[in-house]
Amino acid sequence: MTRLIFVRHGETDWNAERRLQGQADVGLSACGLRQVAALRPLVAGLGAESAVASDLRRCRETSAALGFLAPRLDPRLREVDLGTWTARLIDELRAEDGEAYHAWRAGSHTPPGAEAWDALVGRVSAAVDALVSAGGSHLVVTHGGPIRAACLHLLGLHPRHVLPVAPASVTVIEVRQRPRLAVYNLTGRPLELEAPD
Repeated sequence: MTRLIFVRHGETDWNAERRLQGQADVGLSACGLRQVAALRPLVAGLGAESAVASDLRRCRETSAALGFLAPRLDPRLREVDLGTWTARLIDELRAEDGEAYHAWRAGSHTPPGAEAWDALVGRVSAAVDALVSAGGSHLVVTHGGPIRAACLHLLGLHPRHVLPVAPASVTVIEVRQRPRLAVYNLTGRPLELEAPD
């Protein structure tokens, strides 16, 4: 059996501003560090035997705050490259072209100069398949896009059918004969139906 314990990084100042980060290397805010500290007992109880993380700063800081000081860094677990949308405010994008923004959230639009959804799914799938092949229980500290990509790859859950992944949340997928979703978007905080990107 393989258990994949996905944790989205804690909140950054850009999350709080509702500013898209993509692959911008933004660190955790004080609020994000508190969120991750509150999540630590839950993650500890899930018994991860190893840890892998996106190489972006917010994921490295999240891993350390969870007690995994030296995760294996895997750039395939980075957030999607958002091209010209990087650092843009969500409200501005919605005002300019709400249809394009919602289509991007649903995995059917690629912003100018950005990485396509299928490319994100391809690189995340390769990273996830390697963990499944290894077996055991793995902490995977990453971003919202890669978690939703893993849900599509392993479970067939298209992004238009799942809520955004909240900062400092846990999603668990177990793979026995076939993958099954054990937990999605658990934070220990009030439910965020529109989590910040």
